[in-house]
Amino acid sequence: MPHIPVDSPQTGLPLLDVQELRARFGDKEVVHGVNFHIHPGEKLALVGESGSGKTVTALSLLRLAGDAELSGHAMFRGRDLLALSERELRGVRGGDIAMIFQEPMTALNPLMPVGEQIAEVLQLKQALTRQQARDHAIELLAATGIPEPARRAGAFPHQLSGGQRQRAMIAMALASQPQLLLADEPTTALDVSLRGQILDLLDDLQRQTGMAVLLITHDLMLVRRFADRVAVMEHGVLVEQGAVAQVFEAPQHSYTRKLIGSIPVRDVIEHAADEIAQAPMAALASDLTVGYAVSLPGFTGWFRKGRFDAVRLVNFELPGGQTLGVVGESGSGKSTLAQAMLGLLPYEGEMALAGERWQKPPTHNTPHNKALRRKVQVVFQDPFSSLSPRLTIEDIVGEGLEVHAPQMTPDSRREQVLRILADVGLSEAQFPGLLSRYPHEFSGGQRQRIAIARALVVDPDLLVLDEPTSALDVTIQQQVLGLLQRLQKARNLSYLLITHDVAVVRAMAHRVIVMKEGEVLESGSVVQVLDAPRHPYTQKLVAAALV
Repeated sequence: MPHIPVDSPQTGLPLLDVQELRARFGDKEVVHGVNFHIHPGEKLALVGESGSGKTVTALSLLRLAGDAELSGHAMFRGRDLLALSERELRGVRGGDIAMIFQEPMTALNPLMPVGEQIAEVLQLKQALTRQQARDHAIELLAATGIPEPARRAGAFPHQLSGGQRQRAMIAMALASQPQLLLADEPTTALDVSLRGQILDLLDDLQRQTGMAVLLITHDLMLVRRFADRVAVMEHGVLVEQGAVAQVFEAPQHSYTRKLIGSIPVRDVIEHAADEIAQAPMAALASDLTVGYAVSLPGFTGWFRKGRFDAVRLVNFELPGGQTLGVVGESGSGKSTLAQAMLGLLPYEGEMALAGERWQKPPTHNTPHNKALRRKVQVVFQDPFSSLSPRLTIEDIVGEGLEVHAPQMTPDSRREQVLRILADVGLSEAQFPGLLSRYPHEFSGGQRQRIAIARALVVDPDLLVLDEPTSALDVTIQQQVLGLLQRLQKARNLSYLLITHDVAVVRAMAHRVIVMKEGEVLESGSVVQVLDAPRHPYTQKLVAAALV
């Protein structure tokens, strides 16, 4: 890679100088006169909650913000990006300025293998031959930490995990060796150790090329570790900016202080040992194994299938009223474990939920399995994609009652829906016409509350929480965790908490198991595992979370 001299942030000219940037959609202005600059080799973090205008600000630099009406100036190497023709701007996009989008599943082409998508950029921007582009695409995938990069290059986006898709997206953005990288939540889908890999990768590329980074994020720990300077946005206004150490140690604006203070707080009932021993088991597993048939390479694959065990010989106990945290990187098997517990995948070994077992195969909806499904409900990672956009809130929350309590009258069902929505902090007084509204009319945190209400409406004993706060801003995350803690106390709920956020485990869990490549490496109480980890892999996860 060619070396680009890095100007000093104090004396050199900025690579990007944004002056009085405004963005308007119709009559509503969402970005209000923003000013900031980035020097070559500098890392500026733009932080704020959803709706603060940070993503619109980044998209506006490349005029990708839909029908937004833009004004102001964005000077990049002496040229105003907002004044360039569309043809001139196409030469800048994906070349001098590249972007990593937040949701790789929608940003990647579902009809092309990821290796071909990366190779396409290399052929267009660097004029490489087809074979050169393919080889370099594999090297880029390897650099971002994807295992078996040559094989993964031939995979389609849906065949990769969320973290692997995000790394493929990062590899594509870095393919053109940009001078400025716009990174919109580039590590949201990644585990803490993989976040470290990506940050180290970006650091290394900066040292080689002088690339600057505009990082859009709500992860303050990531900002503290990665960025040189930070700019804080609230409701489209840049309320504070400065060196990271200065802003974190002595924040001047009340909103900045609120963000920095929004860390998960532990507020759970600490049960005595004799109480735990006497409590009924909400869930237990003994030698639980989940395997898949896979194609074998070559001639052998014509006649028989191989087997891949995503979960191998897992054992755990979850007493009633407690939370079991399951942590591990993408591909560790934690989501497969959750699907087996929900009766969505066949399994081997023993598993009991609230003292009952799935009738095999668990995926068959026998009367016994249907009754057990009422006791085990799930809250997914992304509430926007897990809530049907075509159903009203009444239909979404009440659907479980139609299935599991068909004897209820429409009026009594509506009363139950309103009662459970009030329990999660949503009422008709706050939202007139609440039951007839649709998911898109609510914020991310409010949608997650609706998802929790949908799970609770059938009065379950166990909730499977699959990354319930990873898609939320830090302040909203704190609110949702507080809600889950309050509901656990009030209803004596048990939680199986799947997450890669060690801070969330510390706040919520009583016990924790650490998984890697389908196996449990370490288990015990939160204090035992997180404060005194024995396995090197657990030590690595805990250390990465503390940086």
